[in-house]
Amino acid sequence: MRSKILMFLCCVISVITMSTYVGAAKEDVNFDTPICLTVNNAYLKMDSEPFLFDGLTFVPIRFVSEALGAEVNWNAEKRSAIIENSETNIELTAGKKYAYVNGKKVPVGHSVKLVNDRTYVPVRFVSESLGCDVGWDSTSYTVEIYKDGAVVNQNLIGKRGYSDDEIYWLSKIIHAESKGEPMEGKIAVGNVVLNRVKSKMFPNTIYGVIFDRNHGTQFSPVLDGSIYQTPLGDSIVAAKRALRGESKVSGSLYFLNPRIATSSWIVKNRVFHKTIANHDFYL
Repeated sequence: MRSKILMFLCCVISVITMSTYVGAAKEDVNFDTPICLTVNNAYLKMDSEPFLFDGLTFVPIRFVSEALGAEVNWNAEKRSAIIENSETNIELTAGKKYAYVNGKKVPVGHSVKLVNDRTYVPVRFVSESLGCDVGWDSTSYTVEIYKDGAVVNQNLIGKRGYSDDEIYWLSKIIHAESKGEPMEGKIAVGNVVLNRVKSKMFPNTIYGVIFDRNHGTQFSPVLDGSIYQTPLGDSIVAAKRALRGESKVSGSLYFLNPRIATSSWIVKNRVFHKTIANHDFYL
């Protein structure tokens, strides 16, 4: 049990161009869970998406290493990633569940991986070996790395495009409205809220849309209090995917569950678009 907990806590990191990397099997991973990465609260822009694999989070290393003042190189002969600064040398080899830190062999929670011609290696291990603290924000799916005195180069800093507050409230309404729905349906609920934010007919913030009472309470979870429940991880993922621009229901502004709906206004006044699981969506 202890080892499983440690493995779950072990976030991971890395990315190195692998044009000379021959002989390593490519691994199938799922990029559907949006994960952000910060160093001293600065969001890093990356050319390769982080991903979850076997309960671990894998994120790019080159950007983190440079943000922390370290260099990354690839040893083609050994098939090893070399990360080093003035005090620390870390060598991680593809397929090996151990690494060398300043020449000392130490265990690693998971082996180096090759995905889309990039090498991914464990972040908590690498970051802590470089003198950093690593945290995980489960409310926004963000890997947070801290190191005293580290100043991130402006060229490495990016903009996420949405705030923690927007993730917070969008994930709450998704959770309250679509418990038990598939991911497509959860994203679609998020799409409706965001479409309303863009529409002149509704308030221009997620919070404003959720609690809009201009034409009566818009969402039943506001009335019954379920809007204040803590959202599960799939609702947070759905919120981030919607915020990143993924759309399942085009410009739909309304949805309802026809089995339990108490009003027929939407059906009579709006144009039906599509059905996803238990919800019908209308333009």
